[in-house]
Amino acid sequence: MHTLVDDIEQQLKDWFSDRDKVVIAGIGNPIRGDDYAGLKIAENLQTKVSNNVCVLECETVPENYLLDIQNFHPTHILLIDAALIDAQPGETKLVKATTIAGVSTFSSHGLPLRLFCEYITKLLPDVKISLLLIEPTNMDFGCELSPKVQTTVDMLTEILQRLLT
Repeated sequence: MHTLVDDIEQQLKDWFSDRDKVVIAGIGNPIRGDDYAGLKIAENLQTKVSNNVCVLECETVPENYLLDIQNFHPTHILLIDAALIDAQPGETKLVKATTIAGVSTFSSHGLPLRLFCEYITKLLPDVKISLLLIEPTNMDFGCELSPKVQTTVDMLTEILQRLLT
């Protein structure tokens, strides 16, 4: 049986196929429910991936890590975040940075991700940038990850660890 998990795993496998050095940037707010998803995946991946992978826990300010990203000289940058992607809670979507103008990302971030991606592209014109977006259930202050998003976080952590070790 073909599942959404199989789809996202194959998409990530294809996207990473020509990788050399990868930056994984977990984005989100740890006290805003499902907005914590991207950050939680980054936390889970620390020390569990190869040395050619730089995992950054960016919280809501990925722009603070521009120098770290530039100095690592990645071939691929994957930004992981919660976003309103018109899907069921916990569903994911891999989106190329060049197409995010049409994605309604919830902005708990200082700089919109579209501008962040444009800036990285100016710094590193040959880098491939994509966003791994997760549909949230609840992003209220003081909430934990919802069960559906927690399941997605666990699944994506396993997939990324498998692909990047």
